[in-house]
Amino acid sequence: MSSGHRLRDVEQHHPLLDREEAAAGSAAGESARVWFIQDGCGMVCAFITWFLVLYADFVVTFVMLLPSKSFWYAVVNGVVFNCLAVLALTSHLRTMLTDPGAVPKGNATKKYMESLNLKPGEVIYKCPKCCSIKPERAHHCSICKRCIRKMDHHCPWVNNCVGENNQRFFVLFTMYIAMISTHALALSGYQFVTCVKVQWSECSDFSPPVTVMLMIFLCLEGLLFLSFTAVMFGTQVHSICNDETVHSICNKTEIERLKNEKPTWERQVRWEGMRSVFGGQPSLLWINPFAGLRLRRLLTTRSRKAGAEFSV
Repeated sequence: MSSGHRLRDVEQHHPLLDREEAAAGSAAGESARVWFIQDGCGMVCAFITWFLVLYADFVVTFVMLLPSKSFWYAVVNGVVFNCLAVLALTSHLRTMLTDPGAVPKGNATKKYMESLNLKPGEVIYKCPKCCSIKPERAHHCSICKRCIRKMDHHCPWVNNCVGENNQRFFVLFTMYIAMISTHALALSGYQFVTCVKVQWSECSDFSPPVTVMLMIFLCLEGLLFLSFTAVMFGTQVHSICNDETVHSICNKTEIERLKNEKPTWERQVRWEGMRSVFGGQPSLLWINPFAGLRLRRLLTTRSRKAGAEFSV
């Protein structure tokens, strides 16, 4: 690197390098990678998430709907609830197994920096933890052990960072969980009212005490999930529309707030931000977690284990 360029070994987040330059030379390798973080806490939280969703599906299907005397009530609600559950779990998997936008490790080499054609005196930033040139708005995650482009936060419930490449799936995950929680609470309320009017033994194939216990736990789960995911969904949509991240908001210092410092990047607002995250013009593809899934290539590619993630 020439003397006219300066490289700073700091954890500041004001780089002059854009994400296209940071990803140069590694796009081919990253595009074929299936990401999986080997974090004990994250894997346990992900398992709990799946268990609770499948538990809700069990109670709704086998305790409420199948014993129902109304055929169409059971069919319609069963199809809707199970479709929403599949979409929610698919969104969870896509969030968990998608590279959130990891900056290539160890790319802070003299050869690579010379290829950037930096201007004399231009400052670029290097992460001292993963030895990477940090693009603008990239932050280092101590759990993923990588710098993540446009990192929003690390969520243990999806065992991954929410970043540039998987924020869309995380938003869909929170939306669908909120929807099935609302649906489960509505069905539970209707079931309680119906069973009070008749004998509890006629409302379910399970004994009355077991039925009540299962439904009470489902209501508690639904209220907890709904409150958390609804708030998170609203926060995510707000941050996307304002081109902000939770990480940047929470880690802004008091001095920065008092100075009211403006971001160094050109902000995308409202629909521009939504199109940037979800891709293209508004369509049903925005709410489809299966969009862009290349399962055939995923299954036919030989896998190998690499560091904190599995690569294929």
